[in-house]
Amino acid sequence: MEYGYVRVSTKEQNEDRQMIAMREFGVKDSNTVVDKQSGKDFERPGYRKLVRKLKAGDTLVIKSIDRLGRNYDEILKQWRLLTKEKRIDIVVLDMPLLDTRQGRDLTGVLVADIVLQLLSYVAQTERENIRRRQMEGIAAAKARGVHFGPEAQAPPKDFEALHQAWRAKQMTLREAADACGMPKSTFYDASLRAEAAVRCI
Repeated sequence: MEYGYVRVSTKEQNEDRQMIAMREFGVKDSNTVVDKQSGKDFERPGYRKLVRKLKAGDTLVIKSIDRLGRNYDEILKQWRLLTKEKRIDIVVLDMPLLDTRQGRDLTGVLVADIVLQLLSYVAQTERENIRRRQMEGIAAAKARGVHFGPEAQAPPKDFEALHQAWRAKQMTLREAADACGMPKSTFYDASLRAEAAVRCI
């Protein structure tokens, strides 16, 4: 039996390109599993279900090795699990050398292992580079004054008097927050910001 595995990192990404590749190879849509989740590990519902279904002699088709995952050690571990323990074949469409149906002699296995390790390394490196670029982008945006997260709402007009009353222990945090029409956590955060602003003057 032939099965296809398709993965995109987020729900917004489109899996059509991979699905077309599965159909061109001959995998039925009903035998293709799609996960919309990061490749950082293998705790993905579709993949876990598919692995349980696979049995000796089946073939798993993927578009490229990074669709299987982006963690170097985990890719190698899963590859061994699938090919050695489950005894299934794997076809990586973008890399014909990673077709375990062919080259079963010692040289073929050696070449496949080397290619697999190299591509797994590249997949993890690219994931780390993406994460680094995201962090650098966020840091640069913050340096330009870009605000992330919801905008802080302006406190009501009587906030300062209620804040002072709470700090003087004339009323509880809940009483002060209720009087402002704010959740306790919001009132508390606004109080901290107000006090920090005073210290900076």
